[in-house]
Amino acid sequence: MPISDKQKAILALLADGQFHSGTELAEALNISRSAVWKQLNNLADLGLQHSAVSGKGYRLERPLELLDQAKIWANVDERARESISAFEIFDRIPSTNTYLVARAQENAASGAICFAEQQTAGKGRRGRHWVSPYGSNIYVSILWRFQASPSIISGLSLAIGVAVIRALKLHYADVFRLKWPNDIYCQDKKLGGILVEVSGESDGPCTAVIGLGLNIYLPETEAASINQQWIDLTQIIGQQQLCRNALAGTLLNQLLLAIAEFEEAGIAAYLDEWREFDCLKDKPATFFIGQHRYDGIVKGIDDQGLLLLTRPDGSIQAFASGEVSFRDNMS
Repeated sequence: MPISDKQKAILALLADGQFHSGTELAEALNISRSAVWKQLNNLADLGLQHSAVSGKGYRLERPLELLDQAKIWANVDERARESISAFEIFDRIPSTNTYLVARAQENAASGAICFAEQQTAGKGRRGRHWVSPYGSNIYVSILWRFQASPSIISGLSLAIGVAVIRALKLHYADVFRLKWPNDIYCQDKKLGGILVEVSGESDGPCTAVIGLGLNIYLPETEAASINQQWIDLTQIIGQQQLCRNALAGTLLNQLLLAIAEFEEAGIAAYLDEWREFDCLKDKPATFFIGQHRYDGIVKGIDDQGLLLLTRPDGSIQAFASGEVSFRDNMS
C-alpha cells in the first residue's frame, strides 16, 4: 500500500537526520503528540529506524535524501531529456519493471521512466526477490521501443552494464566491475543488478523494459535474506551520506545515451569497454543452465556478447544465458 501523506510529511522533516521535538513535529503536521508517536512507529514498516532521546526529540538513525525530479534532471543533458516521454517517482510500488511492462501493454510511448523509493516486490533475475528498503537505494526502469527484433538486441544488458560503470566512474573511483551477464560488482561482491524484459514479434519490432537496482545503503537487518555476497556504496566510499539524486541523474543520463547508441551501433560499440570491466576473465567458475553444471575457466565474451568457458578438456563453449559463479562459491 502507498505511504500516507502524514508519513511523507514526517519523513521530509526527519530526513536531515537531526533531532526534532515531538512538539515541533506535532505543530508542523497539525496533529497531536500521540499521533506523532504513532506515525513514527509506522516508519518501521518502511524499514526505517528512529531513536528517541528525552529532551531532544526524535531522529532517524541515518539521514535520507529523498528522490527529487528537479535534482535528478539537473544531471541529465538535453539530448537525453529529449528522449524522455514520461517521468514518474513513486514512494512505494511493487516493481518499477512490472509497472512499465504494464504501461507498455497499454501502448505507453518509448522513453517512459519510473523511479521508486521502495519496491515491495522488486525483481531480480529468474524471479528472485530484490531487497528494497525505503529511500536508501536506486530503483529505476526505462521503457524503450526498438524497431529491431528481440534477437538483435540480445546484448542490450551488456551495454547497460557499461553505462552504469560510466556513471559510477564520474562520481567515484575506478573500482567497479561487471559480472556476466547482468551484475555490477565491486570487491567480488554484488553492488547492483540489471533486468531487461523484452517482448515483441520474432522479426521485430520489440519493446524492452530495462531495470536497474543499485545498492547505496543496505541495512544489515534488511539484507539478512540475501543469499549471496553483497556490498553497497556506503561501504565502498566510506561516507554515510551520498548524493543519491545526483547519482540517479547521472545514471539516467548514461543509460539513455547508451540505449540510443546501442540502437544505432549494437553491441559492437560496447565490447572493448565491457571486457575492460569483466571481473570473471581468466577465473575458474561454474556455469549453470537449469540443473546442468559446467566447470571451467572464463575466457571473456565473444563479439556477440556470449560467455566463453574453457572446459577441462580444453574445448571452449559459448553460452547465451545461464548463471555463472566464482569457483570459491561467491556468486
